[in-house]
Amino acid sequence: MSDVIRKKKKSWKQNAALIVLFIVVFCSVFFAARGTLNPAPADKTAMAILTPFQRGFSWVGSQLAFIKDTVVEIQTLHEQNKNLRQEVELLRAQNLTAAEFASENQRLRALLGYKQVAVQFDLVAASVIGRQADTWSSVVVINRGTLDGVADNMAVVTELGLVGHVIEASLNSSKVQLILDPRSSVGTLIQRPESRVAGIVEGYINNPHQPRMVNIPKNSDVKVDDVVVTSGFGGVYPKGIIVGKIKEIHNEEGGLLKYGVMEPSVNFEKLEDVAVIVSSREAPPEPLQPPPQTPGTETDPNETAQKLQEAQQIQQQAQEQVQQAQQQQLQQAQQQAQQLQQQQQLQQNQFGGNAP
Repeated sequence: MSDVIRKKKKSWKQNAALIVLFIVVFCSVFFAARGTLNPAPADKTAMAILTPFQRGFSWVGSQLAFIKDTVVEIQTLHEQNKNLRQEVELLRAQNLTAAEFASENQRLRALLGYKQVAVQFDLVAASVIGRQADTWSSVVVINRGTLDGVADNMAVVTELGLVGHVIEASLNSSKVQLILDPRSSVGTLIQRPESRVAGIVEGYINNPHQPRMVNIPKNSDVKVDDVVVTSGFGGVYPKGIIVGKIKEIHNEEGGLLKYGVMEPSVNFEKLEDVAVIVSSREAPPEPLQPPPQTPGTETDPNETAQKLQEAQQIQQQAQEQVQQAQQQQLQQAQQQAQQLQQQQQLQQNQFGGNAP
């Protein structure tokens, strides 16, 4: 009996506790929803104490996040800057390479154009790969040799004019003596039809950039700005290659001859690409065209062709006679120069013998 009473009391207490808990929860939700639930004084005190620390931690966290983002951004910008610098260097190198290719293409096009015009020459293109230190302005080295058909005493030209001739040919390279060399000697003519005066172009040791045309008779028709071309005498330089222009004319000391200071047609300081004349032949004359025939007065085509052939033979003979006359004139000029030198030596010997 007592046990039953105890169980009832216990059950009643449990039910009462559940009812009180339900009421407390309901009231809490109700007053929280209405906003009338105020925190306890202990909670207010805790919040007042913890708020500055929370604000400090929040500020430190935001600063750390800002520093982290800044460092990441700086690293990103550094990598981008590095990549951009590499791209700029690459583009600059590509630009320089493209400019060099364009310059080389322009020079080779000029040589190709000269080759198409100078049909009387068989040319081998070459590049200057070196200069001799002891004769910087006199001898250059090109990248063509005997394997390419180059041999000694072959003329070297550009599209602007005469460069020099090969003095030593090896398998894959050759040495070229420029016309600026004092040891060089080129038979030349004044291109002007009224003149055609012969002379010799030599390098001048006191002015290596301006050769001189020597052995010119004093009374000959030579003027400033006359164009000088090769005469073809000597067998090294073919006829008709431009050498340069006469810039100054001076009398020799003996008084019988004069010389002309020349400006070469080739800029030897910028010499990069040249062409070697491996073979030469006389330029063919332009074909003669028969005049139009009037109806009823036609001539025999075979007879016309024979007359044209005879006219071409006469023209060729006239050219040979002109060359012979020019060669004789050059020989006479050389003999006069030798006689003048001998006279000067005799005069010097006489003065030396009479001196006390």
